Amino acid sequence: MRRAVALPVAFFFAWPASLHAQKPAATQMRKATELITKQDPVKINQALLAQSKPDDTHVVVSLPKQRAYLMLNEQIVLDSPISSGKRGHTSPTGHLRVLEKDANHRSNIYGDFADSAGRIVRAGVSARIDPAPSGTHFVGAAMKWFMRLTGDGVGMHVGLLPGYPASHGCIRMPSDAAKLFYDHVKVGTAVDVSDY
Repeated sequence: MRRAVALPVAFFFAWPASLHAQKPAATQMRKATELITKQDPVKINQALLAQSKPDDTHVVVSLPKQRAYLMLNEQIVLDSPISSGKRGHTSPTGHLRVLEKDANHRSNIYGDFADSAGRIVRAGVSARIDPAPSGTHFVGAAMKWFMRLTGDGVGMHVGLLPGYPASHGCIRMPSDAAKLFYDHVKVGTAVDVSDY
């Protein structure tokens, strides 16, 4: 009777030199801050600002330029960077009006879940979608110098400006500009939002 004997077998594979040359070069990761577009700062015409009264102004928002302009007749009083609504949450366009002003507004949709001591348990939530963890309550996101533009809560207010459309529909502005817009418009002021 014959026994089967397992013999060690060695395979040798030589990687052709031509394949080494074809490997793609490693790409270096860029920092997130390098990907963010820096927007021009707020520009103020002080002489026109001194003449501006809420009865005489209107607002123009350019979505492609990501800028908002406080206008006195057809002259630019303030020119501010903005961040409008991102894809799926685009800012409303057309001829709108300021429906409400609230210096210390809070969102009733977006915010955080906090415990009884006020500590944030879960940040960046939607009260419409996200369930509240046990023992927490909803705290709406601060929307300082809020100027409501629609009945469903879209408005202009202080917010983060990453250099591109990033909001849930609102028009975010830097704090100094938002305060100046707030002070120089009234309920009923025209706001034109478009692809200017």
